Amino acid sequence: MRALHVLISACAVVSVLSVDRNNFKTCSESSFCKRNRELEPTESKYHVVPGTVSIGADKVTFELFNEQASFVGELFTLADSTARLMINEKAPLYPRYIVKDSLDGQPKSAPLELEEQTDSIVRVRFGVDKRATAIINFKPFRVDFLMDKEIVTSLNSRGLMNFEHHRKPNVVHHEEPEHPEEEQPAGEHHEGGHVPADAAVADGEEHHEEEHHEEEHHDEEQHREERHAPEPSYEDFSETYKTHTDHRTKGPSSLGMDIAFPGVEHVYGIPEHADSLALKLTKGNGATHSEPYRLYNLDVFEYELDNPMALYGSIPVMLAHSAKHSTAVFWNNAAETWIDISNSLAKSGILSMLSYFHGSDETPQVDTHWFSESGIVDVFVMLGPRPHDLFRQYAALTGTTALPPMFSIAYHQCRWNYNDQEDVYGVNKGYEDHDIPVDVIWLDIEHTDGKKYFTWDSAKFPSSKEMLEKLWSYGRRMVTIIDPHIKREDGYHIHSDASSKSLYVKNHNNGDYEGWCWPGSSSWIDFTSADIRKWWADQMSFDRYGGSTGTLFTWNDMNEPSVFNGPEITMHKDAKHSGDWEHRDVHNIYGMFQPQATGEGQVARSGGRDRPFVLSRAFFAGMQRHGAIWTGDNTADWGHLRASMPMLLSIGITGLTFAGADVGGFFKNPDSELLIRWYQAGAHQPFFRAHAHLDTKRREPYLHDGDVMNRIRNAILARYSKLPFWYTCYWHASKTGAPTMRPLWVEYPTETATFAIEDEYLIGTALLAKPVTQPGVSSWDVYLPGKDEVWYATDDLSRHTGGQTVTLAVNLDRIPLFQRGGSIIPTKERIRRSTVQMIHDPLTLTVALDNGGSAKGELYMDDETTFDYKNGVYLVRNFEFANGKFTSRTGDATGTYRSQSWVQRVDIIGVTSQPTSVTLHRNGAQRSLTFYYNSSHNRLVIRKPDVNIGEDFDLVIA
Repeated sequence: MRALHVLISACAVVSVLSVDRNNFKTCSESSFCKRNRELEPTESKYHVVPGTVSIGADKVTFELFNEQASFVGELFTLADSTARLMINEKAPLYPRYIVKDSLDGQPKSAPLELEEQTDSIVRVRFGVDKRATAIINFKPFRVDFLMDKEIVTSLNSRGLMNFEHHRKPNVVHHEEPEHPEEEQPAGEHHEGGHVPADAAVADGEEHHEEEHHEEEHHDEEQHREERHAPEPSYEDFSETYKTHTDHRTKGPSSLGMDIAFPGVEHVYGIPEHADSLALKLTKGNGATHSEPYRLYNLDVFEYELDNPMALYGSIPVMLAHSAKHSTAVFWNNAAETWIDISNSLAKSGILSMLSYFHGSDETPQVDTHWFSESGIVDVFVMLGPRPHDLFRQYAALTGTTALPPMFSIAYHQCRWNYNDQEDVYGVNKGYEDHDIPVDVIWLDIEHTDGKKYFTWDSAKFPSSKEMLEKLWSYGRRMVTIIDPHIKREDGYHIHSDASSKSLYVKNHNNGDYEGWCWPGSSSWIDFTSADIRKWWADQMSFDRYGGSTGTLFTWNDMNEPSVFNGPEITMHKDAKHSGDWEHRDVHNIYGMFQPQATGEGQVARSGGRDRPFVLSRAFFAGMQRHGAIWTGDNTADWGHLRASMPMLLSIGITGLTFAGADVGGFFKNPDSELLIRWYQAGAHQPFFRAHAHLDTKRREPYLHDGDVMNRIRNAILARYSKLPFWYTCYWHASKTGAPTMRPLWVEYPTETATFAIEDEYLIGTALLAKPVTQPGVSSWDVYLPGKDEVWYATDDLSRHTGGQTVTLAVNLDRIPLFQRGGSIIPTKERIRRSTVQMIHDPLTLTVALDNGGSAKGELYMDDETTFDYKNGVYLVRNFEFANGKFTSRTGDATGTYRSQSWVQRVDIIGVTSQPTSVTLHRNGAQRSLTFYYNSSHNRLVIRKPDVNIGEDFDLVIA
């Protein structure tokens, strides 16, 4: 549900037509963005002080200086060919925020090997088989990263590094104390930030200048004198946008750095934007966008397409890919951030990398420029060298996707709003009467008592527990919305508790921050505090959330946070959080803390037994550990349907695979063709939920005429039949970090034709989908990758060779979906009302043979709801077909889950001759099986092996 971005009064109902771009800043209206973007490439003014360099077991520490301040740099070598560069002020007037909660614990270090150290560079090797190299150049400061002796990433090669140190306004600068670390002790820790322990120069190190060249000696003298630029005026300590003034009591504190990717032409990631998968240029020749990509979580309803504007979430991760290598960077900063993208030639310009680059003289390069309003430079460089390596490396930093409960990856029905309890029963009955499965029914804000969260409207929902229990009798669950803003109303228990315990975010004058949102006058819970998150988690308990049961789950919306009367429809940057951090420091991570706390509360209410389910609109790096997200307030038009694919792909490759788009579009009314096509697309995307605005017509599937309803029903059934395959994909995501929905280039990294494809995608490694996203078409072109591979259309089993574009005849019944030759996928074909009834259903194994007549596949199973799988209660099966024999073996002998499901059918596609017999071998015994062979489709169907899925068995075909 969405913000009404023009607030007439607390009670007004305001209709909205489209995004008002005047509500949101451009770069020129953001002073720090404007300052950083105006910088031109040059030799960097930041130099390493040679005598300060210290080489440790797993890090290089050094001091940097320019003519204004001193800084401490730390280059850490981490496990799996990953490095981390941190740069902070040596002795800041105020602590600077360091983002910790994006990370899944402390990154694992790895030893470095010093290869070279001189007065001008340090070169170290690290990573798997010491294939990775980092080179720190002292003057000018630059860090180059090589993989297999080829430079793949360079930091500050264009000299755009800029670090605005904290200063006081209009004061005469006095010479710094001889030992500034006495004013700000090195290693002093603060909540969220610290000054590095080895920031200060060790005694005696400052006298090493005698060993250096005269020029370096002069630089040391400049460093010691600390010749500061003029201090900022009082005007720099505040900024006004429209009617809102931002009180920057600590002064301007932005930072930026350029990051170059030699040898590549395509970069991806940095969601969330309604833009292409391969990011567009924002500067220089060929620029498509005039503005940088912006990362600043905002409530932007009915957002525009093909636009770098900020949206609801931010993941500051960029992947660079070429046929030779893949690399990625993670800019670990939660403040407002902008990224410019341009291209150049790797060997042109004054800062060429001739010494390290082994390509042609005219090698393409993507140049990026990152700048954030506050915090420190904290950038992780992942050196691949292939896409799956990047997923694993990033997952090692921020965690993998939490394995979701099965019901949450099934179909969800939502609307703003189902009117009352009887309306909910009617929706449930509609699905029952028309044999359409659904697992979850959702309630938006109108279910509450006066928009007070953790309450129910007693007139509309007089018996919430009874309603929840009735839905559960059908195997269905419910989700209710709980936003971060709390209604300021006397007697409301959440507000009373938050006020008395000082749980709200504060304004710049240290009073409770107040603004307007759905309830009217509201305040916002300060989720940045671990103690306050614990309090919030406690509110999920059954005794505190009256009328709730264990089948009720949660939707955290509006958590960017959305503030209707705030600057850019969000919270003032000078608001204060726990630890005296300003909102500017934590803005992009604030929204993620709410689903973290909500999920922890769901787990706690079950005594730690059940997996949670939380949907969040705002997100940041690490959100994959806490729940799902969706792409926000889309519109019922063909453009938004098309845009859902690159948006979800961009989000998925940056670690957050549990994501979807509102099926049918949130705003406006889709016609029947668009609605059918959207269901067909949504059924083959990670999170599958239909949702609609309160002003739209009701559009539940069973309300449509026969043909429309049946086509939507078939799309939903297609999702349910493939849930065993989807669940296995999610299991892999939870182990490796690989997205369930992925671009073609992930599996075909050397096939350049795939690099810009964004309208088709792979599900796992076995299925390729290209949803129809144009009206009135009778044919549809699909590119099938892999010139030596074979693909089978899943509906008519037609066989196609890879490495080419094929044209399919399509009608409203056809979903262009292909199974990859060489794969085996598990499905369940019985029609059920929800996943609860499916858990023990029989399985069909579909074998698609490759050109060599072979195939492999996998199945993961557990109880689908609890954490018992973490204690070994799971089952993994490995399937293989080769030389005329199908085998099923355990994939993990330690798993103890005992499934009641059995193998009902094995369907083998690509069998070129009719068999004479099929024999089952199990436990030393054999039995002949019935089978059917279709020569026109080269299809062999083996019926009723009737073997428990957990047993080893062979099928021998003769």
